[in-house]
Amino acid sequence: MSQAPSRTVVVLAAGEGKRMKSATPKVLQPLLGRTLLGHVLAVAQAIKTDRTVVVVGHKADQVGGFLAGAAPEATPVLQAEQNGTGHAVRIALDATPELSGTVVVLSGDVPLLRAETVEALLAAHERAGAAATVLSAEVDDPTGLGRIIRDADGNLSRIVEQKDATPEQRAIREINSGIYAFDAVLLREALGKLSTDNAQGEEYLTDVFGILGGQGHPVAIEVAEFAYETYGCNDRAELSRLRVLMRDRINDAWMRSGVLLLDPATIWIDATATLEPDAVVDQNCQIRGNTTVARDAVIGPDTTLIDTTVGEGAAVLRTHSIGAQIGPAATVGPFSYLRPGTRLGRKSKIGGFVEAKNAELGEGAKVPHLTYVGDATIGAKANIGAGTIFANYDGVNKHHTTVGEAAFVGSDTVLIAPVEIGPGAYVAAGSAIAKGVPAGNLGVTRAQQRNIEGWVARKRPGTVSAEAAERAGDSTPDQE
Repeated sequence: MSQAPSRTVVVLAAGEGKRMKSATPKVLQPLLGRTLLGHVLAVAQAIKTDRTVVVVGHKADQVGGFLAGAAPEATPVLQAEQNGTGHAVRIALDATPELSGTVVVLSGDVPLLRAETVEALLAAHERAGAAATVLSAEVDDPTGLGRIIRDADGNLSRIVEQKDATPEQRAIREINSGIYAFDAVLLREALGKLSTDNAQGEEYLTDVFGILGGQGHPVAIEVAEFAYETYGCNDRAELSRLRVLMRDRINDAWMRSGVLLLDPATIWIDATATLEPDAVVDQNCQIRGNTTVARDAVIGPDTTLIDTTVGEGAAVLRTHSIGAQIGPAATVGPFSYLRPGTRLGRKSKIGGFVEAKNAELGEGAKVPHLTYVGDATIGAKANIGAGTIFANYDGVNKHHTTVGEAAFVGSDTVLIAPVEIGPGAYVAAGSAIAKGVPAGNLGVTRAQQRNIEGWVARKRPGTVSAEAAERAGDSTPDQE
């Protein structure tokens, strides 16, 4: 059996992207969970290749820093001056002098490209024994893109850039995607013959096809199944259109895998998120980062989950969650905020208008409404009353509060950390607890109530309150 040829991916990511009008390099613009470059690198990682070389230029330190975290296996190569795509690939090959086999060239701003499409390009290229193969696509509006010029037999004659094209050539709708496969040895030879005699004064990588074809080497075309995979972007408007296309593709894939999306047009799921079959996502939801949603969980409406784990059968309604773990059959919301470090046990509850940070709820524990829980452990089946504040910060340091199993904290209570409420203990409503409450005890810090007779008549005469009190006569509540 013959050995498969060596494969190298070269990603072109040196451009500035001036039309983005951003301090962030174009290839680092975010798009549904990854940067533009991150999406391209995900393709490079998915196909069977031996090495990846990324040509960097504009703000190379930022792009290089991104590569170090997102794709440490990739080798960055600096193109200090951007003198064209041919120049960029030549720099990449100079950094790998022993290179042989097949070179795949990808653009760092084409995020919708699928690994399956690149694999098809490689298979066609290697099957035909071609020196160079271009991925083309039929588009409705080819403005600004290079055109594929075919000969009378339908074979590739040349690739013409928009600025160098004649009016007749500009009418052609088959475009160059900027994605190629080359024989490494022949590519290196052809790159040394490029000139800058063109409208932009740059070394065009596309001229390699003419050089190799003129030498009698076979050059080929592989047409992309879906034209949108070849779309790049140069400004924010184009980036927005790519975002919609990617949203639709991601949503379609999840629905076909068994996830129920009730209103796909208003649901945005990052490429890095994971959902299991029979999960339900209602309208106006964002599922971002490394979020995972288990089977039979119900998300939304109006919910944002970022790097959040949602267990089987959980329900999360009108909630913003970052870095939280929501256990099986737990319920959250509406109008709740889960911050990093929040962990909800099985069948636990975070109710309406609750904020939780670095808080762990045991199985069946409840924080039903209007509460802040920070730096706390709440035991199984404990119940936290409305309006409770876990006062965890003393102005310098954060402190921890522990509420034991089946404890009950009354409404409008302040738990002043560090403090521990024992298992089965009660805290009376309206208390400020700064000392521990032992198991089975009742903690109370209320002042004794007193009523000042006739205060409204003396201090608020003529008000609606005074009139109401006067009408009530002697029906004053009994005092204890």
